Amino acid sequence: MHRVIAQDRGTIAQFDREGKLEWKVPCPGVAHDLHVLSEGVVLTQTNSSNVVEMDRNGRILWQYDAKPKAPYADRVEIHGFQRLPGGVTMIAETGNKRIVEVDRSGRILREVPLTVENPNWHRDTRLVRKLRSGNYLACHEGDGAIREYDPKGNVVWSYRLDLNGQPRTPGHDGHGVEVFGAMRLRNGNTLIAGGNNNRVFEVDPSGRTVWSVERDELTDTDGRRIHLCWVTTVHVLRNGNVVFGNCHAGPENPQVIEVTRAKKVVWSFRNWDIFGNDTVTGHVLEPNVTG
Repeated sequence: MHRVIAQDRGTIAQFDREGKLEWKVPCPGVAHDLHVLSEGVVLTQTNSSNVVEMDRNGRILWQYDAKPKAPYADRVEIHGFQRLPGGVTMIAETGNKRIVEVDRSGRILREVPLTVENPNWHRDTRLVRKLRSGNYLACHEGDGAIREYDPKGNVVWSYRLDLNGQPRTPGHDGHGVEVFGAMRLRNGNTLIAGGNNNRVFEVDPSGRTVWSVERDELTDTDGRRIHLCWVTTVHVLRNGNVVFGNCHAGPENPQVIEVTRAKKVVWSFRNWDIFGNDTVTGHVLEPNVTG
């Protein structure tokens, strides 16, 4: 049983370990990323081109709005961000094809160019994380690839998703290579939330898959089969279990799932009263969760 926080249907809500509502606050739009900074304070979005620090009463404590960087003049969106030490915030800007680190005044302290093969202001990136090494791990939805960048923007590692032996199919319940999230493990491997690759899996530095949970492989704690659609967030708990988000899968499936490395489901979360079929940002609130 875990405390859970997520954003969907114009609301951020937090639940206790029994699944009872602790608090909720209106939050327009659909955020693709969310971070808990302290009890009752989150880093989220109120539209597709901003990042806000918001408390549980809906007060905006800090805000950054992305703008096109000349000569680019089209739309800019944000799908990945992260609070760094010292109050600095890392933000990935689609359209601008860059990562920026900004201070609380909004001043850009660092700019890292991104390599994008198929530019699209909505799909250049999804989740992006700064690593302990100082590099950045970026998921490029439109390219179907994950790239690790050094602080100058050089690609130092990459992994390209494939269709995993299945045909490409359209729609939110379809199958493709539009990756959503990734995290670097302490052993040097990369744990991937495959988006519409419909699975969560781990690859070693050579790109070899060493562990995976496939689309229809899991059975929930109540005996029902689980169907995976867009696998979004991914985290690792202190006990080594993996927690991931399952988006667009419909009310018969959980929105957040915890599995052991033996692929046994030990916990899942469903709330279709407050959240819906676009619950991208489900997080468990547990000390020392990584991801």
